[in-house]
Amino acid sequence: MAPALEILNLNAWYGESHILHDVNLSVPQGEVVTLLGRNGAGRTTTLRAILGLTGARQGSIKVNGVQAIGLPTHKIAHLGVAYCPEERGIFSSLSTEENLVLPPILATGEKGMSIGELYAMFPNLEERKHSQGTRLSGGEQQMLAVARILRTGARLLLLDEISEGLAPVIVQGLARMIRTLKTKGYTIVMVEQNFRFAAPLADRFYVMEHGQIVETFAASELDVKMPVLTQLLGV
Repeated sequence: MAPALEILNLNAWYGESHILHDVNLSVPQGEVVTLLGRNGAGRTTTLRAILGLTGARQGSIKVNGVQAIGLPTHKIAHLGVAYCPEERGIFSSLSTEENLVLPPILATGEKGMSIGELYAMFPNLEERKHSQGTRLSGGEQQMLAVARILRTGARLLLLDEISEGLAPVIVQGLARMIRTLKTKGYTIVMVEQNFRFAAPLADRFYVMEHGQIVETFAASELDVKMPVLTQLLGV
């Protein structure tokens, strides 16, 4: 079976700025992989490059074995990719439920979660389903941003800093969600600054520095790699 995501020698630019330098990354189906690194290391740019949201790109990005490097963003999405950006992108003039049903269902052949399933996973959203997006708390907005992409039928989820700035009880709920999604066979690539949140969830870690992958290791190697992580990340 082809990896859910395979990146080879990826270079990416914003205008004249060369941000990613020969990035190599492979994510097997059903794994949770975390991209670690300091701010500005290139982690968010890696997620955006997968969907063609950067400037020029060179190299190879395969989603479920299909070459995506030359495809426009909407066609990459239809390969079964969903992106939850750090800024969340909630529409303030729409209600929670209107935000939830807004994205189209992708032509992946995979069934997305129903509204009922999403409300069961995120009870807060059902309670606030008639509230405007701007009236939701930061934690509720984050739940909505994630729930919205689960409706689409995407099976490869790109999650950017979903725990940032949230109360511990919300972060614990997001951790439970990721474990649940993993049991359902979803593949997840997370960019995370919160190492304590990411460490128990990930099957594998990639560490980025200056737009390059400088370390990669499995969860089973985490204890051995802690001195290196402390040096690279200051965790």
